[in-house]
Order: sequence, then C-alpha cells, then structure tokens
Amino acid sequence: MSELKSDFLYSEEHEWVQTVGEDTVRIGITEFAQHQLGDIVFVELPDLESDVKAEDSIGTIESVKTVSDLFSPVSGSIIAVNEALQDAPELVNSSPYEEGWMIEIRVEGDLTAALSKLMNADAYRKHTEE
Repeated sequence: MSELKSDFLYSEEHEWVQTVGEDTVRIGITEFAQHQLGDIVFVELPDLESDVKAEDSIGTIESVKTVSDLFSPVSGSIIAVNEALQDAPELVNSSPYEEGWMIEIRVEGDLTAALSKLMNADAYRKHTEE
C-alpha cells in the first residue's frame, strides 16, 4: 500500500490536503496517484490569486503514460504555487507529500465545513482498494 499521512485529508480524485494555517491548505497528489501516473514530466498549475471552486480542474499533470487533471478539493484563492515543479516535475514522484506539493489555497468560508467532504487516511485507503 502507498504511504499516507494520517494528519492529511484526501479527495476521491487522489489529491491530498494539509492544513497549514487557520484558513489555508496545501494541496498535492497522493503517492498512489503519482504511482498510477508513472514518471511525471510536466505540471501545469494555476496562476497566483486565481479563484477556484471545489471539484474544478485547476491544472494538469503530464506523465509518460497520460495527462491527468488536478482538481481543487476546496473553494478559495490560490496564494502559492510550487515553482520548483517547473524545472523539476519529478519531485511529485520522489516526494509527493513534501517537495512535490503543488498549490496553497486560502479557503473561502469556514475551513472545517470546506474540509468536511474529504476522507481521512483510513477512508482513502479503502477508496483506493475498491
């Protein structure tokens, strides 16, 4: 089984969400997702200060196998993008939960409510086994 962080939350589309501030989350794709994609060769991320809606496509991840959409698990405004992925997209493969993070979003509205639709690690593990 792929590594999961017990203090992160997870979407059905295989994004992880880490709370990094009182109204801010960091987002990336799970180890399971990067393994399914294979070697990642390009990551397209949204512009800073873009407004995003939960479940909308906000970028793409290109691997040697396919191109996959990156979905926003929450609504809000992009406040940071991982610029390192422009020159080193393989960080998503080698370090999906640390150096391979993708964006940070200032969540619109109540953070707890915004995160309530996401899965904990155990629920996500069951989701990937189905």
